[in-house]
Amino acid sequence: MELPRPLHPGVLIKRYKRFLADVVLEDGTELTAHCPNPGRMTGLMTPGTKIWLSRSDNPKRKLPFTFELFEEQNGLVGINTGYPNAIVSEAIIEGKISELAGYETLRREVNYGSRSRIDVLLEDPSRDRCWVEIKNVHLKRDTDVIPGLAEFPDSVTTRGARHLYELADQVVKGDRAVMVYLVQRMDCDQFRIAGDIDPAYQKAFSHALAVGVEVLCLDVCITTERIRVRRSIEVLQN
Repeated sequence: MELPRPLHPGVLIKRYKRFLADVVLEDGTELTAHCPNPGRMTGLMTPGTKIWLSRSDNPKRKLPFTFELFEEQNGLVGINTGYPNAIVSEAIIEGKISELAGYETLRREVNYGSRSRIDVLLEDPSRDRCWVEIKNVHLKRDTDVIPGLAEFPDSVTTRGARHLYELADQVVKGDRAVMVYLVQRMDCDQFRIAGDIDPAYQKAFSHALAVGVEVLCLDVCITTERIRVRRSIEVLQN
């Protein structure tokens, strides 16, 4: 997926009210930017961190600049939660995710469940439908035993737990369902559910696995020009 161009370098002053971030651009201009991420963003909000922002020319926008990337020691980190669906869809279409290859059509944002929309629905006359839910991952909490560990969620997500139960329902009905976690960073080798942060989500995840929902974790290659799926990484069973 191509990022908006050009991206503007800056430095983070602080983030507040979830969707706002005060920053200083490279030329010394101080401004408030939109932060397109409702999560806690644990470990990423250190003042002084180098960041990258896009700018919109839409005159109706109150905040022209949007927070796109962090620059960490081990590479860039994508924080825009609006991108994972497009990144994964592009990779499916290009045949880069073998587990999701071979379907004739791909549709996005299809209504299902009680009050949800599936991120991607894959269909083919010769196969069962495949319901694909995609979650953005940026939390990384290294341990002495497991370095390079990505985790989800970074805050309680009732909506995320509901999605897992709805995926499980599709499997019970006879379809295929896949939960995809997209790690928008390049310094993780393993993934697990952060059950200490959200026990209810851990319970929903365990239920989904028991029913037959498949789990896939992908990481990406990030530059200031594009974000693309790179590889699958190991999913640890807590």
